[in-house]
Amino acid sequence: MDYLYIGIIIVLLIIVIALLLKVRELYGALDNIVEDFREILVSDTNNGIRVNTSDKHVRKLAMNLNKELKNLREASIKYSRGNNELKTAIVNVSHDLRTPLTAISGYLDLLESEDKTPDVAKYLNIIGERVEVLKSLTEELFKYSVVASTTEEFSPETLVLNSELETALAALYGAFVDRGITPEVVIPEVKVTRQLDKKSLQRTLSNILSNALKYSEGNLYVELKENGEIIFRNKASNIDAIDVGRLFDRFFTVDSSHHSTGLGLSIARLLTEKNGGEIGAELINGELVIKILYPEVTK
Repeated sequence: MDYLYIGIIIVLLIIVIALLLKVRELYGALDNIVEDFREILVSDTNNGIRVNTSDKHVRKLAMNLNKELKNLREASIKYSRGNNELKTAIVNVSHDLRTPLTAISGYLDLLESEDKTPDVAKYLNIIGERVEVLKSLTEELFKYSVVASTTEEFSPETLVLNSELETALAALYGAFVDRGITPEVVIPEVKVTRQLDKKSLQRTLSNILSNALKYSEGNLYVELKENGEIIFRNKASNIDAIDVGRLFDRFFTVDSSHHSTGLGLSIARLLTEKNGGEIGAELINGELVIKILYPEVTK
């Protein structure tokens, strides 16, 4: 009987050891799947998930993951192709519109020197205003296509955010005053310096301030913090949390009556991210708050 018990114990030990080895093999296979999956997601590769186990369940899991990764890759390629086609279309439309609009503006200038009745003068003035709106929208489309292109060169240099923000505010200060808005500005005494592209930074600040100029309901608060964060805050009762979540989407506008393509904040986001910064918006107590953060890069 003792030999029987010993034999049973030995068999059980063999089974346990075999199970432990099997579990270890499965753990290793799953770790490989996780590692390959992470590498495939962060790199541009056509490689699939490899498995080093004969377990049919793990192999089936890897096969299904590879199938979904292939679908994801194809969808990504289609999106990228469609995005590039859209950018090209925007550039072409912008160029195609510029020529006739320039011609129309020229003819309107010629008509201004001609004798005309008060009604004709009134209608010509209306046409001129509409042409200027079209020219502005066309230019905005063209700027977006340039910014969205990866070929646009950035030339980072040491910039003092205090001065750059003051310059952007000064450029639009008169327009804010004309609307009865006196911006409240808080800028620290200490210089906040960052390595950024000057032209794109100024365009970002200008677009955000221009958005506030269009939609603010009587106030504007701007603050620069020592950590490189810039806060823009203004009253905006005509916007809700859903709108705020879409503010940086291209072609989204809260109010179409302002003759805007909705590209201003989308351009600001693209430029901020290209400069290594972060941008976001939220609605706090009826006020739209847009924040930009340019983190300090440590070498």
